[in-house]
Amino acid sequence: MSYILEQKTVEDLVSGGYWGDPFSVFGMHQCRDMEGNPMLFIRTLQPQAVQVELINAQTGQSLGAMRRVHDKGLFQTDLPGETVFFPYVFRVTLPDDSVYTSDDPYRFMPVLGEMDLYLFGEGTHDSIYHRLGAHLMTHQSVPGVLFAVWAPNAKRVSVVGPFNGWDGRRHMMRPRGQSGVWELFIPGLKEWDIYKYELIGADGRLLPLKADPYGFAFEQRPKTASLVYDLDAYDWHDDAFIARRAEKNALEAPIAIYEVHLGSWRRTADNRWLTYRQMADILPAYLKENGWTHVEFLPVAEYPFDGSWGYQETGLYAPTSRYGTPADFKYLIDKLHQHDIAVIMDWVPAHFPKDAFGLADFDGTALYEHADPRRGEHRDWGTKIYNYGRNEVANFLLANALFWIKEYHIDALRVDAVASMLYLDYSRREGEWIPNIYGGRENLEAIAFLRRLNEWVFEKGQGATTFAEESTAWPMVSRPTYIGGLGFGFKWNMGWMHDTLHYMQEDPIYRKYHQNELTFSMLYAFTENFTLPLSHDEVVHGKGSLLAKMPGDEWQRFANLRAYLTYMYMHPGKKLLFMGSEIAPYTEWNYETALPWELLQYPYHQGMQQLLKELNALYGAHPALFKADFSPDGFEWIDGSDAEKSVLTFMRHAPKDGETIVVACNLTPVPRYNYRIGVNEGGVWTEIFNSDAARFGGTDTCNIGDLITEEPGWHFKPYALQVVLPPLSVVCFRLKKGGPSRPRG
Repeated sequence: MSYILEQKTVEDLVSGGYWGDPFSVFGMHQCRDMEGNPMLFIRTLQPQAVQVELINAQTGQSLGAMRRVHDKGLFQTDLPGETVFFPYVFRVTLPDDSVYTSDDPYRFMPVLGEMDLYLFGEGTHDSIYHRLGAHLMTHQSVPGVLFAVWAPNAKRVSVVGPFNGWDGRRHMMRPRGQSGVWELFIPGLKEWDIYKYELIGADGRLLPLKADPYGFAFEQRPKTASLVYDLDAYDWHDDAFIARRAEKNALEAPIAIYEVHLGSWRRTADNRWLTYRQMADILPAYLKENGWTHVEFLPVAEYPFDGSWGYQETGLYAPTSRYGTPADFKYLIDKLHQHDIAVIMDWVPAHFPKDAFGLADFDGTALYEHADPRRGEHRDWGTKIYNYGRNEVANFLLANALFWIKEYHIDALRVDAVASMLYLDYSRREGEWIPNIYGGRENLEAIAFLRRLNEWVFEKGQGATTFAEESTAWPMVSRPTYIGGLGFGFKWNMGWMHDTLHYMQEDPIYRKYHQNELTFSMLYAFTENFTLPLSHDEVVHGKGSLLAKMPGDEWQRFANLRAYLTYMYMHPGKKLLFMGSEIAPYTEWNYETALPWELLQYPYHQGMQQLLKELNALYGAHPALFKADFSPDGFEWIDGSDAEKSVLTFMRHAPKDGETIVVACNLTPVPRYNYRIGVNEGGVWTEIFNSDAARFGGTDTCNIGDLITEEPGWHFKPYALQVVLPPLSVVCFRLKKGGPSRPRG
C-alpha cells in the first residue's frame, strides 16, 4: 500500500464523494518508502482542525504534529522504520484554540462475524437486531458504539450526528464483503447520542439522511434522528408472569382484550399525553379492577404522524418517544404483568410510509420495497409494501417480531392488514397488479413470510401468540402450518362484527327480517380460532360511537348496547373491545383528546361500565363461556329461528367441566313473559346475569328465585324453562341443582 495518494483520491476524500472502503486510506497502515524500507503511516480527515497531533495511547508520548496533506483537513504522519501497530489518539486544535482528544475509528478491527452476515443473507438470523443498528460496546479495550446498516447498493455510507458536525466525510463506514452490510465502531460515543446515516446511491446521488432501520430509540417528532440506547439496562420483575404466559394465551383460556390508544385513553388537564410511567400508575389497576385479561396497544413502534395512530411506522425497533423512553415503556409492561394483564401489540408488517428519512428508497434503490409500484405501493394508504421475498427484508421483520417479545416482554402480536398481504390484487383494478408465477392473485412470498412468522413466534416466543386481522375467507388462517395453515393463534372475526353491527342498527321493528345476521356466524364459528372484535375501526371516520349506532330513544340505545355487548360475551370466541366503549360515549373516538370520562357522573354511563365489569367477571368465572370456544361441543342451539319475536336462545357448554349456561336474547323493546326455553337437564335453574338489571340502567325485569324445569320439554329438548325475557336484553341461566321437573300446568 502506498503512503502517497493520487490527487483524484485526495479530492474524492475531502469533497465527501464516493470512497467505498475508507479503511484502505484512513487509519494506520504498513508500507514501504521509496527506497523499499518498512514503515507505518497514519492518515485522518479532520476538516475542522487547525492542527492534529499524534499521541501514542500506550505511552502518552506525543509523536508530533501531523502533516497537512490537503487544506480541507486531510492529515498524515509517516513513521519510518516502525513496523508494529500501536494504539494512538489525536489531539485536535480548533480555530478557536480549543483542544480535544479523540480516538481514531479507523484503527479498529471489524466486529461483525461472518456467521452473522451469512445468516442475515439467508434470512434466518433471529436476533439480527443485536448486530445491526447502534450498539454500546467496548472494543479493543475502548468504549464506544458499533454502527451497522444494510445498504448493498450504496457507494458510500457514513454515520453522522452532532459528534461530527453532521459531516459525512468524518465517519465513513466499512463494507463487509458481498453482504451489503456496512459497519463502523466509533470510540467515545455514548448512550443518547444522536445519529443518522448519510448514503450516496449507486448513481452517485446524495440521499436524504436516513434514520436507523434498527434504531432502538428516536427523537420525539417532528425530529427524526435515531438515538444510541442501551437495550439491556432495565431490570424486569415479571418472571412469574412470563412463566405462565402460555396459560394466559391458551385457546382454552378466558381472553378479554381492552384495546388502547396510548395517546388518548387519558390526558392531563391541559390535554397533554400521559407518559408511559404515568400510565403505569393507573392503567394496570383499572384493567385489573374491571376484569380485563389482556390489553392491546395500537402500534407503539416509532411513527412520525400522529394522525396515523401508529400504523405508519418508521422505527420498528423503538417504542415511540411521545410517551417516554424505552425503559419507561418496559416499566409499563412490567406493571401490567405484575397485575396479571397480558400485553398485545399491534404489529404492522403490511406497509411502511414514504417519508424520506425512512425505509423508502433506502440506499437509492427499492431495497425494502418492490421497484414496480404494482407490487410495491398501497395506493389506498399512500405507503410502500415490503418485499417479503427478499431474505434480508424478511429477516428484518421476522426478527422484529421476536424483538418485541423477547426484549419488551410483549405477550402477543396482532398482525395488521393481513388480507392486504395475502392478495396481489388487494384494492387494485385490472392492470394494476402482477399475477404470481402460477397466474393467480395469491402473494406467495407473503404467505411464506406469514408462515415463518408464526413458526418463529410459537417456537421461540416463550408462550407468546399471534392474532390475525384478516377480513376475507382465506382458509386456515389460525391452523398450524404443518397442515397448510398460516399458523396464527387467533383470527379476528370481521364477518361477525359486520353482520351483528348491521343487525343492531336496524330499528327493532325490522329486526325480524334480519335474524340470519345473528345466526349466520355459527355456520363457520369453528373453522378458525376466532376473536370477536369491536375495535377502534368501528368508532372513527364518521361511523359514530357504538352507542350512536343503536336505534331508539336514549333508554333504548343504552339497552340495545347492553344487550349487544352481553350477546358478544355469550357468543363463542375471545373478546376485544376498544377503550371507552365501556362508558358508552355519544361521539366517536378522537385521537387528539382524552376519552370523555366525565360521562361517568351519569347513571346510564355508570351502568354500562358496571355491565362490562360484571361481564368480564362472569366470563372468567364460567368455563362454559370460554373453554370450548373453538369446538362445536361448546355450543348448542336451542332456537335460532324465532325471528318473529327477534328472540335467540342457545347453550354454551364446557363438557370437561360439566357446565352449561343457557342464553336468551330478546332484541325488541317488548318484554316476553312466560317464554319457554328447552333445556337438556332437569332441576332447579337460576338467573345468573341480566343485562336489564337496574344497576346497569335497565328496567330490572328479572327472573327472581328458583326456576324449576317443566315436562314435557320444548325445542326438542327433554325439559323446559318458563322465563321472563326483559326488553332489549340478554339473560343467562345456570343449573343450580339437578332434580325432578314439574308437569306443565
